[in-house]
Parts: sequence; C-alpha cells; structure tokens
Amino acid sequence: MSAERRKGVYMISAVAELYDIHPQTLRLYEREGLLSPSRTEGNTRIYTDADLERLQMILNLRELGVNLAGVDIILQMREKMERMQDEVRQFTEFVHRDLARDSAALSARTRHALVRLPRAELVRTGPGKQRSAGR
Repeated sequence: MSAERRKGVYMISAVAELYDIHPQTLRLYEREGLLSPSRTEGNTRIYTDADLERLQMILNLRELGVNLAGVDIILQMREKMERMQDEVRQFTEFVHRDLARDSAALSARTRHALVRLPRAELVRTGPGKQRSAGR
C-alpha cells in the first residue's frame, strides 16, 4: 500500500482499511454527495489525496456527533469560505499592484517638478479620532 499512497490514488478497499471503516460507509458518503471519488474505465472508485482529506473531515465531524445533513452543510460552508478567502486574496493582490503602479506613476510625474513634495503617508482614523473643521 505504500506504493499506492505515494501515487495519491487509492481503491475503496485500501481507503476502508486505512480509516478502519466499512466500504459501505464510503459508498453511503458518496450516495449522500459528501464524497465524489473518480472512476476508472471499469467503474472502480478511485480516491485521491483530496478525497482523503475530505473523508477525514467527514469522519471528524461524525465523531463529534454531527449527522450527515449537518456534515453536508458544514462542508458546503467551508467550501464557500475558501472561495471567499481566495477572492479576498485576489482582490488584495490587485489593490497592492494598483497602488504600486499608481505610486510609480506619481513618482515619475513628480521627479521633475519645480517643488518636490514629501511622500504622503496614510493615517488611519477610527471612531472618535475623526477631526472636524471646527476643532
């Protein structure tokens, strides 16, 4: 099995043995939509490392007493959170690239200015730290 493990492809019997569960349990998780193993041309279920990570999450939740419907909801929420985190990361990278580009353009425009201005720094203000014109 160590050769199978290195490849990252596992048959249902190997997964059942590895996690000490019955193959019918894996079939049930597939029927319920919790797992989606690939299939060979001969229709044999093939589990990847990603499938095993998901199975481990399912088993951990089951051990905590979560029913299958709850496991499904938790897994869906987890996937949505991962997608949202990825979107936030992409947006943050975009903003950083945009700011760097704007900073470079501003630097190029002011390089030959008659009066050079010091670099401006952004100052964060929070509630209660805002200043009004009257103060």
